[in-house]
Amino acid sequence: VQLQASGGGLVQAGGSLRLSCAASGRAFSSYAMGWFRQAPGKEREFVAGISWNGGTTYYGESVKGRFSISRDNARNTLSLQMNSLKSEDTGVYYCAADGHVGREIATMPWEYEYWGQGTLVTVSS
Repeated sequence: VQLQASGGGLVQAGGSLRLSCAASGRAFSSYAMGWFRQAPGKEREFVAGISWNGGTTYYGESVKGRFSISRDNARNTLSLQMNSLKSEDTGVYYCAADGHVGREIATMPWEYEYWGQGTLVTVSS
C-alpha cells in the first residue's frame, strides 16, 4: 500500500482544514487506518484511527470533539476533518495503514506498517 497525504496548510486558530490520504492497492479496504502528527522536537502522536470498514473510530484525547476521521473504501481515500484548530495542533500529519488484516485500531506508530510522506499543518494564534 502506498499512501499520499495532502491538504495541509496555514490556518488561523479556530479555523478548519480537511486532510486527505490517497491510497494505492486493493489491500487498503482490509486495513485499519490512522492519522498521526509530529510537532518539532516531539514524538509522533496518535490523532485518530478508523477500522477497516469504517464502523469504528477512535481519537486521541486532545482532538476529541474537534476532529473527525472517515474513509471511502470504494475510492481508496482516508480523510481527517479538523475543526476548531488550536496552535498546539501544529505539526506534520501522517496517514498510516495498519498492514494487518482485520486488526482493531492501533494507537502506537510502530504498529503501523505503511506511511504517507506527511503534510504540514500550521495553526497561527
